[in-house]
Amino acid sequence: MSNPIVVGVDGSESGLTAVQAAAGEARLRGAPLRVVHAFVWPLLRVPLGPSPLGPRTGGFRNMADRFVSQAVDRARSVAPEVPVTSRVATGTAVAVLEEESREAALVVVGSRGLGGFSGLLVGSTAVHLAAHAHCPVLVVRGRADPGGPVVLAVDGSTAGEAAIAFAFAEASMLGAELIALHAGSTRTEPVSTRPGDPLPAVSAIDTLRDEEERVLAEALAGWPEKYPDVAVHTRLLRAQTRPALIDASRDARLLVAGARGRGGFTGLLLGSVSQALLHHAHCPVVIVRGRV
Repeated sequence: MSNPIVVGVDGSESGLTAVQAAAGEARLRGAPLRVVHAFVWPLLRVPLGPSPLGPRTGGFRNMADRFVSQAVDRARSVAPEVPVTSRVATGTAVAVLEEESREAALVVVGSRGLGGFSGLLVGSTAVHLAAHAHCPVLVVRGRADPGGPVVLAVDGSTAGEAAIAFAFAEASMLGAELIALHAGSTRTEPVSTRPGDPLPAVSAIDTLRDEEERVLAEALAGWPEKYPDVAVHTRLLRAQTRPALIDASRDARLLVAGARGRGGFTGLLLGSVSQALLHHAHCPVVIVRGRV
């Protein structure tokens, strides 16, 4: 059986939106879906059952079961043909999802949450999950344009190869176009020249553009042949990484980026760029590291 798609749920509407996306991914891949809730309350050593003075359906454990049951129902309404299992796992969101990612094809989470996934995209939690999961992580946020392309951030690094593989496979399954985007440097190094002579500066710009075109071409080499059904368009931008990615996501169905890189996407998951991507992209974002 295929590795499962794992979705983290917490009772929030954002979590249920993630369930819908995860069910769709499972249907595309012919994979099972696993609904997981991180149950933190046992770690806090608080009573888990209903209060003696309250309804029998109360208590943290019953609440967790309701979260999962609601999510399973949502998944089955979206993709009734997909096998769905569920799990309430004791632990924090990051610990539970990271462990689940060892056997998952994809981990899916919402962009906002409460309960077991509170603050998922605040501070270090999202960076930790995206940087340490053992499979790609899909963060469902913004609005996916159903007719839009899959946008791939290309940096030419070895680490980015897994993102390229994921993006081509996803575009093929979705029947979507693929835009391979590389954001080049916004400045050129000064060169020694006579006052008023622009030729060396122009030459430096041309050389830099040629190098960036080579990086993009080499990164994509062989992939169009593996996926002849995917229409590929390349886009080389002389722009800063963060606004380039965010702007490209406006009309995209999905934005795919590697967990680490160099060149145009240096430090993707270290500091402000990753935070901007996870907080401000206009469509769902997949961060890819490790296996695909």
